[in-house]
Amino acid sequence: MPIISAENLSKVYRTVRRDPGLAGALKALVAPRYEEKRALDRVSFTVEPGEVVGYIGVNGAGKSTTIKLLTGILRPSGGVVRVLGRDPFRERVANARDIGVVFGQRTQLWFELAVIESLDLIARIYDIEPARYRQLLDELDHTLGLGELLPVPVRNLSLGQRMRAELAATLIHEPRVVFLDEPTIGLDLVVKDRLRALIRQEHERRGLTVVLTTHDLGDIEELCSRVLIVDAGQLVYDGPLARIKERLGTHRVLTFEVAREVEAEAGRLSLPAGAEVVRAEGHALVVRLDRRQASASQVAAAVMNQLDVADLAVAEPDLATLVKQIYAGALTAGQAG
Repeated sequence: MPIISAENLSKVYRTVRRDPGLAGALKALVAPRYEEKRALDRVSFTVEPGEVVGYIGVNGAGKSTTIKLLTGILRPSGGVVRVLGRDPFRERVANARDIGVVFGQRTQLWFELAVIESLDLIARIYDIEPARYRQLLDELDHTLGLGELLPVPVRNLSLGQRMRAELAATLIHEPRVVFLDEPTIGLDLVVKDRLRALIRQEHERRGLTVVLTTHDLGDIEELCSRVLIVDAGQLVYDGPLARIKERLGTHRVLTFEVAREVEAEAGRLSLPAGAEVVRAEGHALVVRLDRRQASASQVAAAVMNQLDVADLAVAEPDLATLVKQIYAGALTAGQAG
């Protein structure tokens, strides 16, 4: 049974349209005109227990709206959503006991309290047995390095320190599902690696189910084997990360370092079908190949038979480039899944 299910999930925001000035304000008060913005449009997906799913899209695509619907913060305008068999909005208290949430731009900690005081309050709210709480706190301290942060007021923490504390607050009650909305935004590489390591550890140790929204595609490649891609409120892809690379990553780039200057010889090179020279400068020869027509080994062998090659590098298409292709229409809604 899926731990999360959404069927034709939709959310429409209704706002009053106001003309400028005092007259416009009075008109909006007496005879309001409404505008509707469809933030999410009949989105359907399921998440199985223990999955780590990346949920990605450009700003305004509907990512945060989806997370708010799954956590019960918002009521859907249409469709059905279930988390652990519950309606998140109607059963908010029960849902909150079994989920954890990190909003990268908002805090769940008390701003004026020390980190340890916030964690103590959260432990009381969730009625965590004291011995188990101390054990969990020690485990999170070991992974996140919380010791130096515990006596510090939340308002005095740097962004990276606060995110470590936020993740501890999210995991301290051992939720079954965690929603991470931009958890690494603005963080340096060291802190990002530490947070990713903790998420990976909790997933492997407890079978934690994770839904991760992010603009940092490094998070997706490090943590997720499956991705959901949303664009303009509609789901345009649901499937393995590897399938995106297979369907769209059709080209590779081979860079050869050759013994002598190659400009004069580049035009006379004989290459397999699907391969072409895109740059020949100094001792560098760059060849682009279509993997549907030729393999990297075939191209490499052809070049090495004609030139004295000192070194070779093969570049795979990166995820950022592939996602840009999707947004440009390389995958349509009809191809989702």
